Amino acid sequence: MADDQDKDLQRFLKNVDEITSLIQEMNSDDPVIQQKAVLETEKRLLLMAEEQEEDGCRTTLNKTTISPPQAPTENADEISPGAFLTSVEKDAKERAKRRRENKVLADALKEEGNKAFVNGDYEMAILHYSKGLEKMKDMKALYTNRAQAYIKLGDYQKALVDCDWALKCDENCTKAYFHMGKIHLALKNYSVSRQCYEKISEINPKLQTQVKEYLNQVDLQEKADLQEKEALRLLDSGKNTAVSTKNLLETLSKPSQTPLFYAGGIEILTEMMKDCTERTLFRTHSGFSIISDNEVIRRCFSVTRKDVVEETVCVSVLKLWQAVCSENEENQRVLVMHPDRASLIPSQLASKVLTIQQQSLALLLQLSQTEHGRSLVISHLDLTGLLEALLSFLDFSDKKASTAMGLLTDLVLEERFQVWLQTNLPCVTPALTGVLKRDPKIMNPEALCQCVAIMGNFSAEPATRRHLTNNKEFGDACLGLLARCVEDVDLFREIIYTLLGLIMNLCLQVPFVSEAWMLEVSRRCLSLLNSQDGGILTRAAGVLSRTLSSSLNIIEEALRAGVVKKMIKFLKTGGQSASRYAIKILAICTNSYHEAREEVIKLDKKFSILMKLLNSEDEVLVGNAALCLGNCMEVPNVASSLLKTDLVRVLLKLAGGDSQETAVQLNAGITLGKLCTAEPRFAAQLTELHGFEILNSTMKYINNP
Repeated sequence: MADDQDKDLQRFLKNVDEITSLIQEMNSDDPVIQQKAVLETEKRLLLMAEEQEEDGCRTTLNKTTISPPQAPTENADEISPGAFLTSVEKDAKERAKRRRENKVLADALKEEGNKAFVNGDYEMAILHYSKGLEKMKDMKALYTNRAQAYIKLGDYQKALVDCDWALKCDENCTKAYFHMGKIHLALKNYSVSRQCYEKISEINPKLQTQVKEYLNQVDLQEKADLQEKEALRLLDSGKNTAVSTKNLLETLSKPSQTPLFYAGGIEILTEMMKDCTERTLFRTHSGFSIISDNEVIRRCFSVTRKDVVEETVCVSVLKLWQAVCSENEENQRVLVMHPDRASLIPSQLASKVLTIQQQSLALLLQLSQTEHGRSLVISHLDLTGLLEALLSFLDFSDKKASTAMGLLTDLVLEERFQVWLQTNLPCVTPALTGVLKRDPKIMNPEALCQCVAIMGNFSAEPATRRHLTNNKEFGDACLGLLARCVEDVDLFREIIYTLLGLIMNLCLQVPFVSEAWMLEVSRRCLSLLNSQDGGILTRAAGVLSRTLSSSLNIIEEALRAGVVKKMIKFLKTGGQSASRYAIKILAICTNSYHEAREEVIKLDKKFSILMKLLNSEDEVLVGNAALCLGNCMEVPNVASSLLKTDLVRVLLKLAGGDSQETAVQLNAGITLGKLCTAEPRFAAQLTELHGFEILNSTMKYINNP
């Protein structure tokens, strides 16, 4: 008897594993796997029914023999093997059809549940999800969605059960592990919560960034929990400062006192916030609410034109928040996640009262010192208002302007801020344009430079660049600021340098902004080629290398301004970046105008500069040098002067090489062709070096440049 029970148990456990596997397969997105699982399930149900019948009469097992096909059937209840399989298949198809119909109904109920969830009606959402599960018991999305609704209602045990069922449907359901991590965090099971989040990373390594954020939340909440326990212990022990913090908060909670009464009490409280315990007690005894919900204090903040007393109250509150948030992430979270307090920070940052502006900036700067703080700021503050307020600091000539721009720079480096910026560019662009329109003489040069650098950095992103270049006012503002700064290059050197970087990015936009805009940009840069500053010279050449190809008119003006001579000089004395821009400019000019080719030939005797570039390790330099040299070969009698050089060998090596830049092979092959056309003796050299075979191999680059 014991043996039979043991066998039954083993068989039961085996069935559980196999059925769980079948459920997961039926939930597969692959219809073939799904259909196969349905058929397998039908067969298993029939077999289980037979086993149950056998189990009911172990001692009198009916071993009925099936007659051969040709023999008449004696028992009407018996069925042939073929008919049995046909019946099973037919029944399975019917079940599969019903499953598809139930899937449609379950999806519809899920959508109804989602709508209720979004509207905050979590009980109704649960009802819809539950009805959906009556239609499809193995639909993991219904389990995870219902778990989320249970979490909202604080019913964590039911939520955990739903997560377990979701994992039975799909053992790699990351959403289930996310909800479980959140549940255990709420229950203060910190180690279990970490395990759930870490499991997400194991299943999908691409989610490591999100997992890191979840784990950080666990660490912060556990730390806050320990702080609160320690604060409570000290309060119970009767420590003077702990008791004083509690008593002072009780005093400040008295309504209808004078503003100076609250200001004085807040200043005393601020002085008491010396360590973690006092800061934690402030939070656990509703310090944030006592202050921010106070009618007198709220009125002081809301008044636009503040008198001295109202200003004192506002400044005292801002200083208190700095004190209680110092090195206390949980206090930072409680401060910023409250909607009223979150809206207060940007609005006070834009205040007309200098002291309030200063303290608001100090508070925001403190919050932004850590990744956690920056995340809170980006997630919960009005970023449009915050950006506009920070930009307003550019009017200050002192350190505050640089501090504000440094803070903005830190925020822009955050991926979530970049996403917000791209999404809200139509709202943000007018404020940025306004900055470019200001007079640099009355602004902090360092801060303005930082602000332009921020614009330059995010204009490197194609979608952002496309929006900015489509905004004529923004483009004109860039040109206007450049014109004003060029009036005093020595004073505005850093601004010019940074602004050229922004303009260089804008010039990457194809199709180009407008010919008129590009022409004006080119003129400004041509004038800057006379500068003695190497950085400005290089960036001016960089902009030109991107504007010249947009119009023949621009090339003509550049040639009249002596651009060829200046670029040859760049190639003789400039660094790598300058040389890149210079050779590209020469390639563009010689490709379009015979005069440019003749001037290059005149200035680069025996092509010593271009030949040297062909041996460079920089493939961009090599490709453009080959193109420029090929253009010059169109000038009569020039090719003959190169007969005694090893130019053919060099070009063959480039044409048949494995450069990453296909322009190298392409331009080298074209130049070889021009050489042979201009001077037949080069064709003989090419034959001796088996060059035509190599040239044939470069045809793929010509056909697919």
